[in-house]
Amino acid sequence: MGYMTEERRLIRETARAFAMKEVLPLANKLDPEKADMPRELIQKLADMGYFGIVIPEQYGGLGLGVFEYCLITEELARAWMSVASIIARGNGLSAGRGMTEAQRALFLPRAARGEFLGAAAMSEPNVGSDLGSIACRARRDGDDWLINGNKYWCTFADGADYIMLVARTSDPPDPKRKHVGLSSFLIEKPRGTLPTGVKGAPIPKIGYFGWKTWELAFDDCRLPGSALIGEEGRAFYYISAGLERARAHTAARSIGLARGALEDATAYAQERRQFGQAIGEFQNTRFRLARMATEIEAARQLLYFVCDEIDQKRRCDKEAQLKRICGTDAFKLFAEGQKERILDTDFYTYLGVTVRTEKHEFQGQLKTVSDAVRDGQRISNDPRSKLTVELAE
Repeated sequence: MGYMTEERRLIRETARAFAMKEVLPLANKLDPEKADMPRELIQKLADMGYFGIVIPEQYGGLGLGVFEYCLITEELARAWMSVASIIARGNGLSAGRGMTEAQRALFLPRAARGEFLGAAAMSEPNVGSDLGSIACRARRDGDDWLINGNKYWCTFADGADYIMLVARTSDPPDPKRKHVGLSSFLIEKPRGTLPTGVKGAPIPKIGYFGWKTWELAFDDCRLPGSALIGEEGRAFYYISAGLERARAHTAARSIGLARGALEDATAYAQERRQFGQAIGEFQNTRFRLARMATEIEAARQLLYFVCDEIDQKRRCDKEAQLKRICGTDAFKLFAEGQKERILDTDFYTYLGVTVRTEKHEFQGQLKTVSDAVRDGQRISNDPRSKLTVELAE
């Protein structure tokens, strides 16, 4: 029996119709203008239940699996990758380890309704994949916490309802265990503003429009003691536990983006004429389109396998999968590689005049750094690497 049930086909077709009708026209208009996605679109996503796909029904979500989450993600990414990304700002909260039951009951229903969307503040000017080198500090001040330091690549910091911050609360016990001593904080704030004690500026971008990406400076930002999520010093482990879902989501976005390139290229190959015929009639063009379609489908089928593994509660990060076929780290690398070959080689080589190329190309490059840069993942996939050992602890 295949992965696709009638229910899943219906979910996919519903998402595809929504993306083509509600998202793609806005993407074609607003992305070239570098404009933010309208709140009306965000509300429509909430009405579809897309912020609560994997949030359990008891908290008001759809209670579906990572498989359905990625089906919907691919369809949204085919239309506008930023929209496929923003749904993680609700769904992602349910993956967070460390929250108490009271916190889950408070936050998850709001997230499922699209009323409590987040931004992640982990990266820093000198810290990317190496989270153990985070320098932003949180220190106790009575019952409160004071935050000082800088964060980078914090997308949606202004429009979110909260910022999930990772900061160092204690020094690591030894240089080989830098990841120990990091803590997570949930900073609630009004939409359209930054928290008190935080200043920031949008980072100039060449793509990934629809929302702003920020550099933030925390200057004695005061948080209540209740802002701490989970145990002090355990943030690295909470983050690691959610990486499988996050990387499957990133891979689904890569596949959706590549599919958009293929569909646009196929349509253009029928419109563009040279030597008295459409360029799609030339055998070389057909070969390229066929290879693009094959590589996308190969990535998609691997995505389905990984999603099924996650939903069946079988670990499929690379560290636990050395005796199995593939892990999410390796799959994300594969999906990115297929997407990059399609965008960098096939999409540009024969078209002559590009169609929406900036949107496909620049957003495609972003997927090579989401949830860990590609070369960093290659290191972490090496069973001999220190990062692999740390993640496996």
